[in-house]
Amino acid sequence: MSLNINLEMKQNVLCVRLSGELDHHTADQVRDQVSTTIEKHDIRYLVMNLENLMFMDSSGLGVILGRYKQIKQRNGEMVVCAVSPPVERLFNMSGLFKIIRLEPTEEFALKRLGVA
Repeated sequence: MSLNINLEMKQNVLCVRLSGELDHHTADQVRDQVSTTIEKHDIRYLVMNLENLMFMDSSGLGVILGRYKQIKQRNGEMVVCAVSPPVERLFNMSGLFKIIRLEPTEEFALKRLGVA
């Protein structure tokens, strides 16, 4: 299975929707597209919707942590939402939810950032 990356800007928030598998084969693609968009459009708020992400390995965790750091350097905020059960388990084991906020839906994430 491959990965589909959907990027959408809503006001000053970049919404990233990933579907498929985020692993060592696809991590660079996500890193490059999201980082370039953040820099190009001076993004300070990031929502990562992982509802349709069926698999993620440590490379995927690295990409997400890297975007979190990139947004924090811009004095911004990142929210992860709609996480599938297998991906949620990986987040919990890694401890990422201790630093990255989780919301149940993209709508809640956007409200959290003051956009919806």
